[in-house]
Amino acid sequence: MYHAEQASGGSSGFFTIILFAGFFVLIYFLMIRPQQKRRREVESMQSAMGIGDEVVTVGGLYGTVRGIEDDTVLLEIAPGVTAKYARAAIGKVTKKADAGDDEAADDDEAPADPARDAD
Repeated sequence: MYHAEQASGGSSGFFTIILFAGFFVLIYFLMIRPQQKRRREVESMQSAMGIGDEVVTVGGLYGTVRGIEDDTVLLEIAPGVTAKYARAAIGKVTKKADAGDDEAADDDEAPADPARDAD
């Protein structure tokens, strides 16, 4: 009898370990993995941001990207009003800039050529 009690006690310990392992696997697939996927998507969006894109910060401020540096973004939040934000503070891009808009903006901001003015 004593030998039979030891065998059943060992099997319940093994079942407990399997139960805990299953619990951690479930937590990983329901909580950790989706969070990592979302973080990768946000990082990808922030690195793909370009000048002229309309964005929303994590604080809810809407603006247009006017300049990008390593870790900062210059946002135009009103006509003629710009503010510097951390790149990580950008929550989402609401509208990507058209390729034609960027070229037109570059032409408007290009400095005048003094040689051309002399003619």
